[in-house]
Amino acid sequence: MIDRAQILALVPHAGSMCLIERALRWNDTEIGCEADNHRDPANPLQRAGELSALHLIEYGAQAAAIHGALLAPDPAQANRAGMLIAVRDCELFVDYLHDLPHPLEIHARREAKSSDALMYSFDVSHRGQPLGRGRLTIRLAPAS
Repeated sequence: MIDRAQILALVPHAGSMCLIERALRWNDTEIGCEADNHRDPANPLQRAGELSALHLIEYGAQAAAIHGALLAPDPAQANRAGMLIAVRDCELFVDYLHDLPHPLEIHARREAKSSDALMYSFDVSHRGQPLGRGRLTIRLAPAS
């Protein structure tokens, strides 16, 4: 398991925009994470005290970023910035997240990778109840 401090060192997301709080397990193709901040009124994605389920996409993308960083062959390139360029097959099964009392369970699975892009599928649940899922394409910034 890695905690929030370790995650902050791995990814370019800073401060409260780093939404994932724990990576519980991972292997070469997938990662399982948790987040509690969906209930936090200071969550930067909340509007008028509500957190839309649309933001599950960002939770999935950040889990993918953590996975990519953990598997980076060159530690100096581990926190390479990326840009979400496509979301496909997205299904949301709830409207809001802020009223869910337990941690979000985020699972991301790498479907493909190249030197400049990653493709992941993701699903997010709450105590085993599906909240949303989809597929992401992330373009990586050029290696420095």
